[in-house]
Amino acid sequence: MTFDVTQDALLDGRVLLRQPAQGYRAAIDPVFLAAAVPARTGERVLDLGCGAGAAALCLLTRLPEVQATGLELQGEMARLAVDNGKSNGLSARFRVLEGDILAPPAALEPGSFDRVMLNPPYLAANSGRAAERPAQAAATREGEARLADWLRAAIHLLRPKGSLTVIHRADRLDGILAAFQGHAGEVKIFPLWPAAGRPAKRVVVAARKAVATPVTLMAGLVLHGAGGEFTPAAEAVLRGAEGLRL
Repeated sequence: MTFDVTQDALLDGRVLLRQPAQGYRAAIDPVFLAAAVPARTGERVLDLGCGAGAAALCLLTRLPEVQATGLELQGEMARLAVDNGKSNGLSARFRVLEGDILAPPAALEPGSFDRVMLNPPYLAANSGRAAERPAQAAATREGEARLADWLRAAIHLLRPKGSLTVIHRADRLDGILAAFQGHAGEVKIFPLWPAAGRPAKRVVVAARKAVATPVTLMAGLVLHGAGGEFTPAAEAVLRGAEGLRL
């Protein structure tokens, strides 16, 4: 590794995660993403842009009868994800491929996954201050692949009527819905409210390929109580490994 790593824990210690000490670090977003994927026994799940494997490992810990594949552009992060799979005893169910979503490896056959989940870079290519480290920039700011490209890749690799789940900034919801137009439906929008009465900054959005059912805006989940502590509903996901019902 050309960067320092720390060992952290997710799901109240059920998942041990080695990740870069600086730059992008997994926090609650991949945990909520994994909790929202409705995978069933025997299904194959693809994690696009898997990073160090946080979301995939949380998913596999919650659902012991599914298989996950991660696609990661950065070689060192892909290797870190492989190591994390091994250290959590999940390597038999977690395959990691190095590659670009704009030209996926041949091993990723179109229409071959039951579920796809993704946590794409939140910042548009021309917004905000540039990240100081290349690895951080790749994880947080769009490069050649823009938000629409990520979603098109997810739909392309998903089987008909399979589901994709994405977590992203609430203020980019319009771009997500535009990318689904004509390709995916039965869209469910699940806001993550930072506290009661405050606007959502994050949304989890689920959709199904080649389905035309209308959009549903769900009640969502409040993350923090009046004192800043996580609410019981948030703790159930973050520590109790409970799934979200979208």
